[in-house]
Amino acid sequence: MINLFKKFLIIFFIFFISNSASFADVPYFVDFKLILNKSDAGKKAQDGLKQKLENGFKSLKQKEKTIQDEEKKLIEQKKIISSEEYKSQVKKLRGKVVSLQKERNTLVNTVAKQRSKARNELLKNLNPIIKDYMNEKKIRMVVDKKSILLADENLNITKEIMGRLNKKLKSINLN
Repeated sequence: MINLFKKFLIIFFIFFISNSASFADVPYFVDFKLILNKSDAGKKAQDGLKQKLENGFKSLKQKEKTIQDEEKKLIEQKKIISSEEYKSQVKKLRGKVVSLQKERNTLVNTVAKQRSKARNELLKNLNPIIKDYMNEKKIRMVVDKKSILLADENLNITKEIMGRLNKKLKSINLN
């Protein structure tokens, strides 16, 4: 009878240990997009980049209006000035348009590079936070939410990770 009890106890412990180990293999998930857009540092970076882009486009719009006004004047003077002078003025105007397009492209590329830099900086600070959280909670796997079709919301650790990130990183240097 004691021998049977020992066997039962051993089987029970093996079953219990294997069951608890299988729960540790459950992957948790984090919504990286939400963290990038809603964390304190991410939000400040987004707002700063948006403001820079808006100011740049506003400046470009004013330059575009100036070029359009020059074009109207040139069209009005077409019959008054010589054809060589007209061609020269058109060439200058086209040069200004090309310059404006280059300036617009430079602005967009600069903001895109700064956005990418800010994203990388945020992810660089986020990785150690996730690793510490994983070690602390004995989690073996964390995946991005966009890679998941359907999951229990209890496995979402985004809020905890974002809270830790907000404590560690207040803002990102965009320059």
